[in-house]
Amino acid sequence: MATYFQTLQTGFMKKVRRKATSFFRQPSFAKRWFPLLWILLGLSRMVILLFSFRRLAPHLGHPMGIAAYIPLLTPEQEAKAAQIGQAIRLAARYTPWVSNCFPQAVTARLLLGFYSIPYSLYFGVMREPSTGEFKAHAWVATGRVAITGGYGFNLFTVVGCYTSLSRKA
Repeated sequence: MATYFQTLQTGFMKKVRRKATSFFRQPSFAKRWFPLLWILLGLSRMVILLFSFRRLAPHLGHPMGIAAYIPLLTPEQEAKAAQIGQAIRLAARYTPWVSNCFPQAVTARLLLGFYSIPYSLYFGVMREPSTGEFKAHAWVATGRVAITGGYGFNLFTVVGCYTSLSRKA
């Protein structure tokens, strides 16, 4: 019995060491933002579960309907946006709760707003060919960078777009 627990403990310690080594190899931006992003992902998840989309939508940005609008960025903004996306994806891997596309998109919107980087947050749907079921997805893109959710335009039909920029009349 003692050897079983020693084996478990040794396996656990190897896993912790491997995870720590992997974490410390990450860029400094991702390591600095990790604790706050971890918390923001949890708060985003909680807000999504507690509030209806109607109450959440006004805080996502300016509604653009189904227009696929991607703002242009300076090279500096594009580099920062890529760092933000990498940091959010890193933090999302280590949350004990579900940090799928929607909480990641909300968190990306908050951080991009903090850095005054224009963004577009998209909602899309697709029908699964094999089962006929609908699947939903949320993603954030800006410039040439897919911040979260990958390039959803390939598979999903855009049903809503929210942007940091107001619509010009």
